[in-house]
Amino acid sequence: MRIEGDPVTRDLTTIDAVIAALYGSISGPAGAPRDWDTERAVLHPQARLMPTRPLPDGGAAVDVFDLDGYIASRTPFFAAGDFYEVEIGRREWRFGSIAHVLSAYEGRRTPDGPPFFRGINSIQLFWDGARWWVMTICWDNERNGVTLPRDLVPDR
Repeated sequence: MRIEGDPVTRDLTTIDAVIAALYGSISGPAGAPRDWDTERAVLHPQARLMPTRPLPDGGAAVDVFDLDGYIASRTPFFAAGDFYEVEIGRREWRFGSIAHVLSAYEGRRTPDGPPFFRGINSIQLFWDGARWWVMTICWDNERNGVTLPRDLVPDR
């Protein structure tokens, strides 16, 4: 299956293409509409997006969104500032019709600028015989005491 993008055509038969479409769809200048059509095409209709965060008194919390909930929760962030999410490392496992990808990323204000945060997306995918679908993305950001593993993102 191919997604007609603007200005490129995206192929969803490879994990590389799906991951590139994911990062590209949410990246852009402040206030610019994100490519939600590509996001909808890449995510399975029942997909879930799950950002985690530390709690002030210890422990952690997770929000669980469908795509519409994710769009509503992140639109103010995308409106407020330039944001480009760039993959900087990956580990991938496949078995039958499933795949799991740990994708390390940087959040930047310009595509080639310095990062203002880093983290890991844990992405589960499903192969339906014709294309890959993203089923879940659960992520966490680097912070004091939680750093990206060297074997995933060697010193750059």
